[in-house]
Amino acid sequence: MTASAQAADTPLWLFADQLGPHFHSGEHGRRPVLLIEADTALRRRRTHRQKLHLLLSGVRHTAAELGERATVIRAATYTEALRRYGTPVLVHEPTSHAAEELVNRLRGEGLVVDVLPTPGFVLSRNEFGQWAGDRKRFRMEDFYREQRRRFDVLMDGTEPVGGRWNLDTENREPPPKGRTTLDVPPPYRPEEDDIDAQVRHDLDAMNLPTVGVDGPRLFAVTPDEADAALRQFVAERLPMFGRYEDAMLSGDWAMAHSLLSVPLNLGVLHPLDAVRAAETAYRDGDAPLAATEGFIRQILGWREYMWQLYWRFGPAYLDGNSLDAHNPLPDWWADLDAEAVDAECLRQALAGVRDRGWAHHIQRLMVLGSHALQRGYHPRALSDWFASSFVDGFAWVMPTNVIGMSQHADGGKVATKPYTSGGAYISKMSDHCRHCPFDPKKRLGPDACPFTAGYWAFVHRHADLLAANMRTARAVSSMNRLADLDAVLAQEHARQDF
Repeated sequence: MTASAQAADTPLWLFADQLGPHFHSGEHGRRPVLLIEADTALRRRRTHRQKLHLLLSGVRHTAAELGERATVIRAATYTEALRRYGTPVLVHEPTSHAAEELVNRLRGEGLVVDVLPTPGFVLSRNEFGQWAGDRKRFRMEDFYREQRRRFDVLMDGTEPVGGRWNLDTENREPPPKGRTTLDVPPPYRPEEDDIDAQVRHDLDAMNLPTVGVDGPRLFAVTPDEADAALRQFVAERLPMFGRYEDAMLSGDWAMAHSLLSVPLNLGVLHPLDAVRAAETAYRDGDAPLAATEGFIRQILGWREYMWQLYWRFGPAYLDGNSLDAHNPLPDWWADLDAEAVDAECLRQALAGVRDRGWAHHIQRLMVLGSHALQRGYHPRALSDWFASSFVDGFAWVMPTNVIGMSQHADGGKVATKPYTSGGAYISKMSDHCRHCPFDPKKRLGPDACPFTAGYWAFVHRHADLLAANMRTARAVSSMNRLADLDAVLAQEHARQDF
């Protein structure tokens, strides 16, 4: 750090995803804080209305919490705001390549005096670089085990609690038969206040390009709300989380999921706080090991891993397209027009995004992602759609999740196989097929499940790639035994929508 940056009263500029006390308290507790509402950032692309509300609500609640320490400037651009502020600032490492480029330019202009390591993740980028070394391919399981050891989470000495690192096989149960809801206590719901009312009024006046519908604020945007949401989840929902982690029910949009991705990604909840709370519940006998391990793996493992790989792979990763997928997103998809869709699983997932800007990970991967993979949607356009349409979507979150895990467009850097399936998986893991005009067992005919038929069309399109992968070779062999394959392919070629 420069001498001026070391001064305890050098102002600190916080982005809208750096709002928690771990960003502005402790050693930074005496610094003035600058918060910027930049019109160009809000208008960059069509964004979910509720996501814009969460961002502005988070910024303004932080300003209210900090009181006289905080200055909020509304300007056309970040640069204009910093010039109006008039005092060079510190900033934490931003969370996107574009923001990092902006910060570096502002540093060159003297508007930013230094860039601090981000406290929003448990592992620094330097530490990850030391662990990664010269690896070309990465396994999340290796990273996750090292994280558990490094931070002493769910460990008995040098061994994992229970003798196993990963209990995912115990977290894949289908939903209870005959039920439309999981019958767990509802998730934490914050109370809107005058700040939220002003945000809603301002958004109406701004006439920003948006998707989705306005609605009540469903997610925590302050540290106190995040703490309350975490405590309620751990006490009331974590015990049921793991068992039905992959299940879908038409009458239960949240199931037993934590809904903590928004406060985590806004920076108002520290990931280790969430991890430690879950571990404490297990050690106190209040939550089963499988559920606890599954939740911790999502945060200490997968979330951290996605963050690190975003920076490791660099901006060029966003242009990965190893499956040569170039179809544009259809209007009904981009506009979140769920009522234009007949397939119940897809309609439910799109409606969840439209109404709340949120769907859980199986809807993202095995419904929305699987559909996009089968239909050959352009991976970067899809990644951008996820980032702007989901309330927890940020630039760093989606590329490795969508381009890598979901669309296998990176040639296998993140996932060892493409993730898609026929309707049988969706039928097993949900109640959607009971309310759908399509039959998951049929691949041909007017009531053929588009996921089932689409699966075989995808396998045929990429047969050489899949046959060379030991995890997918069987699918090619099965396809080659289909007597009606030509008819299925002709049907899928003619099908425009579902």
